[in-house]
Amino acid sequence: MTATSASSRHGALPAAQRVIPIAAEPEGAATVSLYAASRKIYPRAVSGVFSRWRWALVFATQLVFYGLPWLGWGERQAVLFDLAARRFYLFGLVLYPQDLIYLSGLLVISALALFLFTAVAGRLWCGYACPQTVYSEIFLWVEQKIEGSRAARMRLDGGPMSLEKGVKKVYKHIVWIGIALWTGFSFVGYFTPIRELGLAFLQTRMGSWEVFWVFFYGFATYGNAGFMREQVCKYMCPYARFQSAMFDRDTLIVSYDPGRGEPRAPRGRSVDARARGLGDCIDCGLCVQVCPTGIDIRQGLQYECIGCGQCVDACRTVMQKMDYPTGLIRYDTANGMAQGWRRAQLWRRVLRPRVLVYAGVLLLLSAGMLASLVVRTPLKVDVVRDRAALARIAEGGRLENVYRLQIMNASEQPQRYRLSAEGLDGIAVSPDTPVEVGPAESRWVAVRLSIPYGSVAPGSHGVHITVAQEGGSAQVVEKAAFLVPR
Repeated sequence: MTATSASSRHGALPAAQRVIPIAAEPEGAATVSLYAASRKIYPRAVSGVFSRWRWALVFATQLVFYGLPWLGWGERQAVLFDLAARRFYLFGLVLYPQDLIYLSGLLVISALALFLFTAVAGRLWCGYACPQTVYSEIFLWVEQKIEGSRAARMRLDGGPMSLEKGVKKVYKHIVWIGIALWTGFSFVGYFTPIRELGLAFLQTRMGSWEVFWVFFYGFATYGNAGFMREQVCKYMCPYARFQSAMFDRDTLIVSYDPGRGEPRAPRGRSVDARARGLGDCIDCGLCVQVCPTGIDIRQGLQYECIGCGQCVDACRTVMQKMDYPTGLIRYDTANGMAQGWRRAQLWRRVLRPRVLVYAGVLLLLSAGMLASLVVRTPLKVDVVRDRAALARIAEGGRLENVYRLQIMNASEQPQRYRLSAEGLDGIAVSPDTPVEVGPAESRWVAVRLSIPYGSVAPGSHGVHITVAQEGGSAQVVEKAAFLVPR
């Protein structure tokens, strides 16, 4: 039975079973792919004010990152986050997990600083100090030194495999891997004393976690800075996506002046552009060639722009060679570009109420956190009740409660602390001898509080335990409950 007769006898076939003829493609028709593979970007080297600022930030950030673990402070490392011992050393400060408030304050200050810089001048962090930008710049510099200029690198990658190409590629990757592993080693050096870590490496007895994190962080640096580069900024970093929420028309951004640059066309220095009705842009394409994310700033603000100013330096060089005024591509605001504001007018609008509020709150928080650190008591005490014996009758007919005190010495010298208590008549503390705690150490001490039996009514009574430094001003008072059974 044919499909036609079956359909006429039992009605139309269900939609899922119908056969729909597909028209054949006309001869010579092209197939359009909806996916375009990402093309490798070959940023061109450029010199100028903003390029020098970028390299200054590269040197400054890496001097701190690589050098800080090797800086000593007395007999220890100046900056060390000792997770095993639950102590964090920041120069003269010794912090414990109970000091988490300072980490919270630091995160809030960092977020406000990011909001402030973004409101003033866009993605300054991305363009100058972000680790992805910094390490991409370092890896690109290595690539330029080994493989040559932009044109030479493009020829090398586009040509067939040869001995020269193989040697350059292998040499480049060896240097990249060396930088990446040293970066991973320095990172782990913030959590394990770096001198001990180096000795353990030379003796091939590094711990499994140290080996894992050295290679993991090194692999991340090698992959992100060597291969992914702008892909991290464009597709992985969330900051590129929500930056527009922090921009307004008075935010300084890298801008192209179309009123002055258009219409653009190539020309020589001897050509009278005004007589031909041309703008100042000679369509040389250098602004695109130097861009680390490969965008054309002449098409307006794009989320891929990291505000690094490389196109500003490139355009300034071209304008100077053409004897044109500089500033065709510049840091400007949308309002300043539209209304032709002078620099003084521009800065008056940049320092607007929103920016002043950010700056004021940031200043107050920073001052408050600094003052808190200055007056911070170098002593921490935790009181834990002994659950095994809530209350008991001791010798001499006294009722006794037992507690465990964790005394944490947050100073760099050994200390002696005296214990006392108040809150109930006739309360006594044992031991009544000073408790010794070493420098930057914590110690658990069993403490017994006792009162005359029958001196207070049954129930829970609040008492205060005081731990005071001998010969010093450090003192902590902790509240506890004294239980009297019925």
